[in-house]
Amino acid sequence: MAGTVRLDIDGAIATITNENPDKHNAFDDDMDMQLFEIIDSLVGRTDVRAVIWRGEGKSFSSGRDVGSIGTLNVPLSHHELMRRGHRGIQRLWDIDAPVIVACKGWVMGGSFQRALLCDVRVAGESARFRLPEVTYGVIPDTGGVAVLYEMCGHGLVSDMVLTGRVVDAREALAHGIVSRIVPDDELDETVRAMAEQIATSPAVTVKMAREVIKHLALPAIRASMNDEMIYQTFINRSDDFAEMRAAHAEDRPPRYTGS
Repeated sequence: MAGTVRLDIDGAIATITNENPDKHNAFDDDMDMQLFEIIDSLVGRTDVRAVIWRGEGKSFSSGRDVGSIGTLNVPLSHHELMRRGHRGIQRLWDIDAPVIVACKGWVMGGSFQRALLCDVRVAGESARFRLPEVTYGVIPDTGGVAVLYEMCGHGLVSDMVLTGRVVDAREALAHGIVSRIVPDDELDETVRAMAEQIATSPAVTVKMAREVIKHLALPAIRASMNDEMIYQTFINRSDDFAEMRAAHAEDRPPRYTGS
């Protein structure tokens, strides 16, 4: 069964839930569009004072559902699809309410990057963060690398991107990727309490505080996402990417040329 993304609003708090637990909440294209519609629906809602983003089951999200790759049948080029995805997730920044992400289990790939575009991340003890894109012959392309660079600097970002290694909750806290670690069974309760605390503060004060932070961060993130769109499109047309796919199909070692 295909996954879904659900929106629940309880008083001043909205909760977005990734629902594809059998696949650790991996996203396919339908889930992407549901997410973008939900985000768009929250823009301009003055009654929503805080947003929680969580995952059903064991994980926040393991990223892209690899079984869905290449199955989208729309009259859009690769570049246009990326543009649609960037525009959809960047609407997060137009929501007046801060977004708190409850990270548990796998927080991986594009879903990890989307979490990095939000205001706050809280980790359950089981949380594991990974950027595996290079191992699939592509690059991270959802803006998260710019945020990680701000948080962690060149060394960790290069390690995570180039090797695809896993970072656990404790290391993520040490690098500022998350702000807190709590037991998994207390994660939902903790982020709810944080959302309720934010919701009791003056709305204009929260909004202006976020504007100050966004003015510091967003120019670099937008510039990085523009680069990602150009370079990912180039990779999609490259000889090496075609060779990787051919070698996989023919069950042989790839012969890369760097072009």
